[in-house]
Amino acid sequence: MIEQLLLGGPLMIPLMLCSLVAIAVVYDRWFSFRENRRIDIRSLRAKVQARLNEKNVSGAISECEAAGGPVASVLLAGLRSYKQLLGKNESTETMRLVVAQVMQDYSAQAMSVVSKRLDVLTTIGMAAPLLGMTGTVTGMIASFAGLAEAGSTGGGGGAVANGIAEALITTAAGLLIALAAVIPQSVFFRWSDEIELEIEESTCELVEFILTNH
Repeated sequence: MIEQLLLGGPLMIPLMLCSLVAIAVVYDRWFSFRENRRIDIRSLRAKVQARLNEKNVSGAISECEAAGGPVASVLLAGLRSYKQLLGKNESTETMRLVVAQVMQDYSAQAMSVVSKRLDVLTTIGMAAPLLGMTGTVTGMIASFAGLAEAGSTGGGGGAVANGIAEALITTAAGLLIALAAVIPQSVFFRWSDEIELEIEESTCELVEFILTNH
């Protein structure tokens, strides 16, 4: 296997580096998303709503602190803001606007953490095939050089074979590395969209509660 990779020429070095980075990012993001998906968001939202119905804002804050994760963090920011406004006897409309804005601002920060390093997979998904195509070109150049040598000296068959091997191996490696980056990235983006939707629903629930119960 190593001998086959070595036949791919010098461009196999950046391709292998791309593969190592992609593996590290995929593992990091998969572990992060797995931990988040273990959190029962529906149960958390139900508990928060129950505490709010009991007029126990501190209890709702404690539920979010115990749960963790991006959805709980955004809810926590909104609830803390709501608690502060309650102590100032602000109007319902003021509380609605302030809490909604706080949660919207914090959701942007939470989503940036969720999507962290996914752009690395995008870069690798685009760069790996280009590196592979570059290897194809350099391999074909080596093949033609071998053919030219074979025409003038009667040898060069090994150089031709090596050039073709380099072209094929780098192309295959570039495509495989791109697939290994793009497919997990697609799954991560779908999970990220689910988290964003849950954040939006949680924000709407809290704002609606303020409008109807304050």
